[in-house]
This record gives sequence, C-alpha cells and structure tokens, in this order.
Amino acid sequence: MRLKLEEADKRGAVSLEEAMERRKSRRSFKRTTLTKKQLSQLIWSAGKAPSAGATYPLELYVAIGEECVEDIDAGVYHRSERGYLELEMHKEGDLREELAIACLSEMFIADAPVSFVIAVEYERTTRRYGDRGIRYVHIEVGHVSQNIYLQCEALGLATVAIGAFYDAEVARVLSLPEEHKPIYVMPMGEHAQ
Repeated sequence: MRLKLEEADKRGAVSLEEAMERRKSRRSFKRTTLTKKQLSQLIWSAGKAPSAGATYPLELYVAIGEECVEDIDAGVYHRSERGYLELEMHKEGDLREELAIACLSEMFIADAPVSFVIAVEYERTTRRYGDRGIRYVHIEVGHVSQNIYLQCEALGLATVAIGAFYDAEVARVLSLPEEHKPIYVMPMGEHAQ
C-alpha cells in the first residue's frame, strides 16, 4: 500500500533563527494525533540534506502508532523514493513498544505517535569513496537529523535523536533489509511538559 502525502509548505510561521534558538532534545510526549500535513512536513525536511557525490545512502522508515496520524494506519512505512512525498507500507501494526524496548527500554519512545528510523546503506557511498565514505554517510545522517529537529521546532513538536539501541533488535522489529543499518531513532510528537 502506498500513501501520497501532502506538499510541504515552504514558508513557516517560525523563522530559522527562532527554530535554532529553541531547538533542544525532548524526551516526553503526549499521546496525541499528528496531522497528515505535519507528517508530510517532517518527511520533506528529512529529504532536504546534501549527500556526498549524490550517493543518497539514507533510508527513512516511519513507525506510526495506532490512531497516531490522521487517516494513516499503524505500521512501519518506508519512504519509497528520495524527495517524493510518498510512503509505502513496510510492516503492519503498532510497533512503538517493541521499538522502545530495542532502544534500551527507553519507554518514552512508545509514547511518541511517530518515530523516524534513519537507516543507511553504506555501500552506496563506500563504493565511490572507499572507507572515507563511512564518514560521509555519518555526516549526512547529522544533516538530516538537524533538519528534523528544526522542522519539529517550527511545527511546535518535540523530538530527540537516539543512538543508543540494539542494532539487530531495531532491525528485527522493523524487518529491515540486511543492507539497511539503523543509525538513529527519532521519536516525535507534542511535548508533554
């Protein structure tokens, strides 16, 4: 099943400078429903980063909880092509609790309506740049995560970049292809203050 998302807004109510000033990691989330438009903006922001040699080694997986995004069923979705606002169902079901357990039992992840899992396929970049490509891939992940942080701030949402997890467990929970290695988990939603 493929989901077509909404076009991203290119102008927001929050300036880049305001988003940068307010940007911080937040680890508590309200159990609320995001709009399809908010999800579209977040996915768009994840696709707006430079890539060494245009090798595009990143794969974005989106874990959505039950009744957590309007008009979208619970499951793990895969951004089917870089730059397109289209998601493809990868695995059905609300897997937020299993994902949280795979992330060293950081259970606040299970409260977030949505988590992005940024995975990489190193070979796309290392075949061109050798071992140095590994560094380029990690730099790209940093660019993407910062975009997500800033977009969350602009939308009044919270997020945190999680690098502490059992790689094999995250891959198993999400049924990732063997060549897609998880690097970051970014839960997001309204901040529970």
